[in-house]
Amino acid sequence: MFISELVGRNQINEQEVALLLNDVLERYGYDFTDYAPASINRRVNHLYQLDRFPSFAEFRYRIISDSVYALRFVEEITVNVTEMFRDPSFYHALRKEVLPILATYPSIRVWHAGCSTGEEVYSFAILLKEAGLLHKSIIYATDVNASVLEKGRKGIFRLSQMQQYSRNYMEAGGVEDFSSYYTANYEYAKFREELGEKIIFSPHNLVTDGSFNEFQLIICRNVLIYFNKQLQDRVLTLFCESLEQLGFLALGSKETLNFTRVAKKFKQIDSKEKIWRKVNL
Repeated sequence: MFISELVGRNQINEQEVALLLNDVLERYGYDFTDYAPASINRRVNHLYQLDRFPSFAEFRYRIISDSVYALRFVEEITVNVTEMFRDPSFYHALRKEVLPILATYPSIRVWHAGCSTGEEVYSFAILLKEAGLLHKSIIYATDVNASVLEKGRKGIFRLSQMQQYSRNYMEAGGVEDFSSYYTANYEYAKFREELGEKIIFSPHNLVTDGSFNEFQLIICRNVLIYFNKQLQDRVLTLFCESLEQLGFLALGSKETLNFTRVAKKFKQIDSKEKIWRKVNL
């Protein structure tokens, strides 16, 4: 037996990662089998090394037998990178191009899919507030990761991030004092309850779950880049079916509808920002 086998390996291979993903699907119902291989392999290996498993067999046994650890596995391989008013020009485009049209509806339903810890959801709630639309709006904020949803539900973020968030807000066309939207308490900032009252945080798996309402706007930013082409098409079809006619779909800066199954059903409304409108066919 090689010495490396005695002390454990630093890496597990693609076949072993695929085996783990199948275990998680069969035992817990989380389907990561169509995620982009490079990204998922990197994140699984990061957890394997971080928790210092002596062998792949012990790593696999722990995931199968320990539901608490399996949840840690799910949380580690779902990507949760976000910030308030991330890509300010995107929010500026929403403010100028989308909100005036949403204002014509008697009620507004928004789905923020893959919302992570909620910073971008609260950002959009602030846009609605400043446009005088929050009172007639509901934002459905969903993610596969239950623990990040709980963080979002609390509306509490680190105070140390507020300076950057304030800059983003101003670049996005903010017109108020950003600090008026939260209360500072020691190391944390608690956002105003009137914002949170219009947000429904709920678990939803884009891979396995279907539509649950009809929306005028769906925001899903920097999620599709972690899916393979087949899964991207499936999720985009779900979004298309969940949008009202003439509804809007907003994606991340590196994501596109070009060359996808639903491309002909949408028209891009901004040449720079990734915002499309569903067209009547």
